[in-house]
Formats: sequence, structure tokens, C-alpha cells
Amino acid sequence: TSHEHKLNFRKSKEACLSYIQDAMLQKQWKRAAEFLTFYTESLEKDFSTEYMGPSEMIWRIGTEILCHYSHSSMKEFNSFIEQMKTLGVKRYLKVCLEHAFHLLCNGRTDEAYQNLSLAESWRFGEQTTAQDKELKLIQAYRGLLDYYSWSKRKNVLLEYDKDGFEDLSVEQEMHSSFRKAVVNLKEIIQIPGVWDLFVKCYVDLLEFYGDHDEARQVLSDYAYNSKFPANPNAHVYLYQFLKRHGEPKKSLISVLKILHDIVPSHELMVDFHTLLQKSKKRKKRRLGLEVIFAALDYAGWKENVKAWSCLGRQFKQIIISEKHLDWIKQEWNSRKDWWPAFHFSRYLAKKNWQENESLAYEKALVAGILLGKDCKYFKYISHQGCKDQKKRFRTLKKFVNKHGPVYLRIS
Repeated sequence: TSHEHKLNFRKSKEACLSYIQDAMLQKQWKRAAEFLTFYTESLEKDFSTEYMGPSEMIWRIGTEILCHYSHSSMKEFNSFIEQMKTLGVKRYLKVCLEHAFHLLCNGRTDEAYQNLSLAESWRFGEQTTAQDKELKLIQAYRGLLDYYSWSKRKNVLLEYDKDGFEDLSVEQEMHSSFRKAVVNLKEIIQIPGVWDLFVKCYVDLLEFYGDHDEARQVLSDYAYNSKFPANPNAHVYLYQFLKRHGEPKKSLISVLKILHDIVPSHELMVDFHTLLQKSKKRKKRRLGLEVIFAALDYAGWKENVKAWSCLGRQFKQIIISEKHLDWIKQEWNSRKDWWPAFHFSRYLAKKNWQENESLAYEKALVAGILLGKDCKYFKYISHQGCKDQKKRFRTLKKFVNKHGPVYLRIS
């Protein structure tokens, strides 16, 4: 009966998909391809009126298999994708995008550009409007490839300049690529979203032609416009731009303060600490101590020599000046229960000494100040350093012994 046929078909389809999934998980791409063939053939033989909507599933599974199957060729992949474009009108531009990405991954830049250009001119009634977001991405990635073309020609011209040659045709092509890239990139980055790569390329174009005001405005909007999602990279790009153009420290600190609030473990926190330490304002130097302490709370910073050096240097300044020991105490109070095991165990002392003597030295200074001369980490490192007759370790030991009362005052 019709009902039995539908039931059996559904069971067969589910079983076949399960076999495909199993084969893909085990990276048995040939086996997966065979099951996918059976799956598509069974769909062709299905006479039920119920809509199964299989085209997207076939597209995604087939693409994955062809990308990984060692015997598949670019010709086969292109043929498969073209069929998927015909079958999946509702996702035509998504398939076009994936096709372009695959071509780019295989070094076929010109083919990718041609495919994007064709996709951009595609029109199919209401489906064109329904895929407006995908169309914007098509335009954006075409702009990205125009930027790539501009960049290649720019490098050629720079090499010619070194040798004293000129090539007007290359220069004209470069300017043509610039104009096309600017139009598409400018349009996409005005839409709220995360457009890191597109923004960087657009700013690079503007900077090369000396339009620094526009570049700064673009980066400021990307970082501060409330319509855009919170994005640490937006503040990184703005900071790097301001630094490149010699902006005042106040502007740099302002940008990094927001980055610190979003990602206290970001690698630029060393730069932030350094800028704050150069300030004459006590409030900013206090913030600098907070920033470097916060960064060292994260495992990724455990072996960062610069960070430990920054912390040790500020400790020394505070101790020698005999001012603001309360700053250290306030930061240490919330960490004294877990930092000793996290940073200053005997195991870490041995490991750090064997792998990086400079790291061991910087950490030993901090450990000695925070935990006193009887700290396992400090004792091991200072002993090894003195045993090897290294002067700076003897100086380190004297400093910690001399300022032993500091440990008592902050503990």
C-alpha cells in the first residue's frame, strides 16, 4: 500500500544516511560515496507525494566526500557543484560561495573570481531577494579578490621602482583593481557584523593612497558603533593604526582599556601595562599593576617572560620607593590561595630552570616578594643560580632577603 511504501522508504532512507554518517566518521570516503549514490537513486525511485527536501543534504555530504576523497578531481567537483546549483535554487548563492572557497583553497584564484562574478549577476525572481545576504557576501569576496589583485600589482610596481623601471599598464591595472575593491569592501563593512578581514584590506587600500582620515573613521566606527557586535579585533586594529601614525599615548591607552575590559588575557596587555607605567598619574600606574596581574591569571601567560618582567619591575619600583604596598596587597589577597600552586610549585621551578633561565629569574623575583624567601620556587631557583655562580641570581637573593618585611606586610 501507499502507506507501507512511505514507511519502508523512510526507514531505508534513515538507514542509508546512518551508514553514510558512519563511513564519514571513519574517513571511509569511497564507502560513503557508494552509499550516497544509493541514497540519491532511491530518491529518484520514490513516488510519494511527501516533500523530502534532500538537495541540501546531498550537497553538503557530497561536497565533504569530494573534498576528502583522494581520487576525486577538480573536474568531478566542479561537475557536482554545477548540478547542485541547478537542484538547489533556494541556496544557489551559498553553493556558489562554497564553490569559490574550494577553488581558492586549490589555488584557482581566477576561476574563483569568474564564478563569483557570474553569481553576482544571477537573477531568479523572488529567490534573488530572498538571498540578499548571500549576494552581499558574493560581492564582498569578489572585492577581496580585487584587493588581492591590487596587492600583487602593487608589489610588482614596488619591485620595478627599486630597479628604476616603470610599467604604466601594471599601474593602470592596479588602480582598476583598487576602484573595484573599494566599492565592494566599503559596502559590506557598513552592514553590522564581524568583517575583520574585509576591514583590514579596506584600511590597507586607504592608507596606501594616503586617506588616513577615512581609514581612522572606518576603524573607529567598526570598534565603537553599538550596532556592531562586540569584537576585540576591532580595538586591536584601531590601536595598531593609531600606533603606526604616532597618535598620543592617551588615545592608545583609551583603546587598550576597552580591549582589557573585553579580553584581559590579550597579548597586547603587555603594551598596555608599559604605557600605563610611563604615565605620571598614580591612578594609571595602579591600573597597570591590575592589568598585568589579571593577564597572569591565565594559563597561556604562565611562561610569558615579558609579563613576569613587567610585574617584577613594578614590584621593585614600589618596594624601593616604599609607596603603594597596599596595591600589591589588594591584588595578592584574591590570588594567594591559588597562585602558589598555579605558578610557584617546585615542579614548575625545575621545569622553568631547565627550559628558560630568564623566565625562572623573573618568576623567582615575584615569588620571593609575594611568598618570602622560604617559597619553594624562590628557594630552588636562587639555589640553582647561585650554584652556577651567576651574579644576577646572587643579587636577586640579596634583594629578597633585604626586603623580607615586605612579604610580612602584604601576607
